[in-house]
Amino acid sequence: MNYQGLGVGLGIVVGPVRRMFNTAPDPTDTVSALSVEEERVRAKTALESVAAELESRAKHAGGEAHDVLAAQAMMARDPDVWDDIEAQLVQRKTAEWAVFHAFGAFVLMLKSLGGTQAERAGDLVDVSRRTVAALMDVPYGELPECDEPYILIAEDLSPADTALLDLSCVLALVTSGGSPTAHTAILARAKGLVAVVSAEGVLDIPDGEIVVVDAAEGTIEGSPSAGRVAEVRALMVQEDDDGDLSAGQLSDGTAVPLFANVGSLGNVENALAKGAEGVGLLRTEFLFFEEQEAPTVEAQAASYTEILKAMEGRKTVARTLDAGADKPLAFLPMDAEENPALGVRGIRTAIRHEQLLRDQLTALAAASEAVPSDLWVMAPMIADAAEAKQFASLAREHGVKTVGVMIEVPSCAIVADQVFEAVDFVSIGTNDLTQYALAADRQNGAVAAYQDPWHPAVLRLIRIVGNAATASGKPLSVCGEAASDPLLAVVLVGLGVTSLSMVPNALRDVRATLARYSLAEARALAAIAVNGTSAGEARSQVRAALPRPPR
Repeated sequence: MNYQGLGVGLGIVVGPVRRMFNTAPDPTDTVSALSVEEERVRAKTALESVAAELESRAKHAGGEAHDVLAAQAMMARDPDVWDDIEAQLVQRKTAEWAVFHAFGAFVLMLKSLGGTQAERAGDLVDVSRRTVAALMDVPYGELPECDEPYILIAEDLSPADTALLDLSCVLALVTSGGSPTAHTAILARAKGLVAVVSAEGVLDIPDGEIVVVDAAEGTIEGSPSAGRVAEVRALMVQEDDDGDLSAGQLSDGTAVPLFANVGSLGNVENALAKGAEGVGLLRTEFLFFEEQEAPTVEAQAASYTEILKAMEGRKTVARTLDAGADKPLAFLPMDAEENPALGVRGIRTAIRHEQLLRDQLTALAAASEAVPSDLWVMAPMIADAAEAKQFASLAREHGVKTVGVMIEVPSCAIVADQVFEAVDFVSIGTNDLTQYALAADRQNGAVAAYQDPWHPAVLRLIRIVGNAATASGKPLSVCGEAASDPLLAVVLVGLGVTSLSMVPNALRDVRATLARYSLAEARALAAIAVNGTSAGEARSQVRAALPRPPR
């Protein structure tokens, strides 16, 4: 029997099915024999334990997974949820029942809203189940033993478990729930994991049955013939070498350079091996976070030089320190803020602590002079042309030759024509642009559903920037999560984006998808997307209008 779902990426695999069971039962013992205070301590301890575990996994996973898991950790500490838990506890309920009931109410609220808001309810369910499991002292989210590589099937898989999947064991992920924009799917894409979500009926597939999972078609083929198995295994061997590593381009020859987002020297080496034409986002925070004092100019320059050596003259775009508010530095005193997402972060931190920025610019320029390189430097969180001009002047004063800014704030997108007059290039950070366009804090799990770059409002802002880039004749890149979505990448090019930077594991699928469409076709698909009324509609209408399938 075959099953239809929604694919993530373009990969195809064959293997035996293994099922993941979450063994935490729903609590039934609602009346507590303990005092209210004792149950309060139990609930608080369990919630904090879950939050700490999620934060630990976030730190280990890094990249996109970090933000997703950090948001889940905040759910475990949500004061509104805690108020509901306490309301249950004062009625002499057990801690596990109070947690289950309180989170359940919030889950129902999200689901009632429908659309992408409902898709994020799974993150909240996962926090609830983890906490209940901790209170009941039972295992939760245990993966099958790895006696051979398998295809993991589950009702859904939490972001925390997806982020740490062992790819030597798990060939593909198939879920009966979820969506392509849910956090689990986003993390699967970042890991380069073949995945099909929202595939109704797959939980009926017997454990051990051989199936073919085709992400491009969104299908799960049961009981494939020997010939089909051999065919797919041959394709798997071809895909293991990352496929075509040529320069990114459209079917008509239009060049679309494909770069990688990296945060360390090791990330650089991995990205180049996967065919990155350069680095479109070098996150320099790795030199600053967890340090008890600011790194010296010499220490920074040495680290940047090692990275530029590994790049061997390829284009490298370094983002200056993006810190402050929700990204604190141990050596930098910061005031507590009611709403960190709208507070002092990015360039605003740099302006307040100008010597820190000056030292970094000095180190970057020194590294660029030390080895043959093509170093570009950009600043995050720019609000308008005045800030862009201020940063450009400071960067050039310190010897930076190619200066740009990130457009993450809607105000900056709206005046993009003015911004391009001040800088040499622009890169769009779609993660932050989406949160600000839709007034949804990325760190607030309750509004995570709005984090979808397919939303026409976000795409229209990108179109404004794309038009300004075309008029100025200057480069425009996208370095947010949106660039990792193969079909959305085509739309972005149609909106005027000239290069894309993404997680390294997305390079192969994005390269292959771009090569199937011409610039005229990309522009036509972009016109459809910006006229959608929601993220889901934009995505579905573009897919329906494809002149040929992605693979």
